[in-house]
Amino acid sequence: MIIAIDFDGTCVTHEYPRIGKDIGAVPVLQMLVENGHQLILYTMRSGDELQAAINWFTGHGIPLYGVNENPTQSEWTDSPKCYANLYIDDAALGIPLITENTPRPYVDWEKVSDILMNTEYKQIEIQLNNK
Repeated sequence: MIIAIDFDGTCVTHEYPRIGKDIGAVPVLQMLVENGHQLILYTMRSGDELQAAINWFTGHGIPLYGVNENPTQSEWTDSPKCYANLYIDDAALGIPLITENTPRPYVDWEKVSDILMNTEYKQIEIQLNNK
């Protein structure tokens, strides 16, 4: 499965332009990659701030399939929207957030991990692998 991942508020706390604090994304992202999923960093960051986010993934041993684009998408569409099977973003409706004791909510990776292990998402993965 191709998964587009936002950065600020999703992989780390909101502290743009700096890199925020750890919020538990690393083990879940590593597990996704180890299980054959491809991750696309999908962020508004640019320039040096974008490179810092890329370095965060590299520093945690999390390979990226793409950065703000799906590398094979141009073969079948000219759309600027990054194609993925799943999007994980703190601004997405329904994403579990940690809201207590923080000036700005961020993704609750423990709950995201539980959701990803849910049979509904496993079924999506099985369907995608059978295509």
